[in-house]
Amino acid sequence: MTAPTEGPEAQTEKAAPSSGASAAERAAPASSRAADFGIDTTARSTGEAIRGYLTNLRGGDLGALPALLGLLALFILFTVLAPDTFPSLLNLANLLQQGAGQTIIAMGLVFVLLTGEIDLAAGTASGLTAAVMALHLVSHGNLLGAMGTPVFLLFAAVIVVAIVLAVLLRIWAGAVASAGALLLLLIGFAPNPWLEMLLAVLVGVVIGCLTGFLVAKVGMPSFVVTLALFIAWQGVILQLIGDGGTLGLRDPVINAVANGNLSTLGSWILFVVAAGGYTAVMLNRQVSRRRLGLVAQPTGLVLIKTGAVVVLAAVATYLLTVNRSPGQLVISGVPYVVPIVLVLLVVGTYVLDRTRFGRHVYAVGGNREAARRAGIDVVRIRASVFVISTAFAAIGAIIYSSKVGSVSPSAGGGNTLLFAVGGAVIGGTSLFGGRGRLSNAVIGGAVLATVNNGLGLLGQPASVVFLVNGIVLLLAAGVDVLSRRRSAVATR
Repeated sequence: MTAPTEGPEAQTEKAAPSSGASAAERAAPASSRAADFGIDTTARSTGEAIRGYLTNLRGGDLGALPALLGLLALFILFTVLAPDTFPSLLNLANLLQQGAGQTIIAMGLVFVLLTGEIDLAAGTASGLTAAVMALHLVSHGNLLGAMGTPVFLLFAAVIVVAIVLAVLLRIWAGAVASAGALLLLLIGFAPNPWLEMLLAVLVGVVIGCLTGFLVAKVGMPSFVVTLALFIAWQGVILQLIGDGGTLGLRDPVINAVANGNLSTLGSWILFVVAAGGYTAVMLNRQVSRRRLGLVAQPTGLVLIKTGAVVVLAAVATYLLTVNRSPGQLVISGVPYVVPIVLVLLVVGTYVLDRTRFGRHVYAVGGNREAARRAGIDVVRIRASVFVISTAFAAIGAIIYSSKVGSVSPSAGGGNTLLFAVGGAVIGGTSLFGGRGRLSNAVIGGAVLATVNNGLGLLGQPASVVFLVNGIVLLLAAGVDVLSRRRSAVATR
């Protein structure tokens, strides 16, 4: 298995002239200098680009295409079977809100899967962060009284251990975040929805530091570690909430996270910012590659793809700003979860595609030994992805807890993890590491949310829902195996 292809910036560094180059060499066009280093600078036509894409498909590089086709087929199927309910604006908006929490957990799991690891504890870890948030809220900020002195001191000691482990692993962001969790825990603060949500995310980082150390530094298999922690965190949740108890989230700000909507003006501002940013990135990438003499897609094809995305976003924004309430209460605007998912998607994609850390994640997942010999700190990378995963899991927990308005002892258990892992894999992220994108989790999450929503509207029992979800996940795993086998044959 080979490491991923280097990005344009890495290729540019290789093609750059050395300080000892002659004046004539420095004055030569970028395309000529790139050609000297064996970089293909041939401009491709639209037909050649399409044929190249089809060749990649035949070679096993399917990407998110199966998930996209499956999503389209599901929308058509449920629209035909439930024409009065499924395609309604109210249901489509609810679909976005219902699937957002598990989709965000799946986005965090992509980082772990890219390194060839697995995090089975992401579900109950998210439930634990939600439990801490809710407990602080209902106890009016008195966690010491709510937990009891022994549990409170043990909880603080675990955070201190996480700080030390993060420092040993040289994950400075994890150490700072864990220290922030300890500070909020010890100084106490009056109930504040923003600080409650921040505490949940910081506790998620603490959990990630513990998991990452056991897997990356101690060398325990991630399957065993996270399976053990899956059970352990469930026990902690029971300790904090009590068997059969429920912690209500009666705060308007927290409840609005998954149930609120932007205003009409805010919805269109979001569209302008998102569409404008996407267009600027795509065009800047196109211009930069052509200026550097690197292979680039035909400009016309790039404009068509960019225009299609912008038009679809405009149509979606317009539909979501229409009143979708069946009663007299006006419900309109883009749900808050949409900009939350978009921000996480943009930031996470930038980290994976445009930073050294992201390239190292792909390298470790592609070939761990080759990455180590290349000078990459494999232990730090493997530990860091678990920190990122549980931080995303905490954000997902805030959203799904906001949706139901409470936190129960079963929070994060049951299907939460299964759907999160399923979302990442169904979207096209490989279980074998080294291949996948954050957008895969969004697409896969949309597939599972559509399946659950559509079957629910059709009145299907839970047995059918579980069966269909299992088949969908099995098909996705089968496509992953077959595409990798096809890729291996094509590269021989």
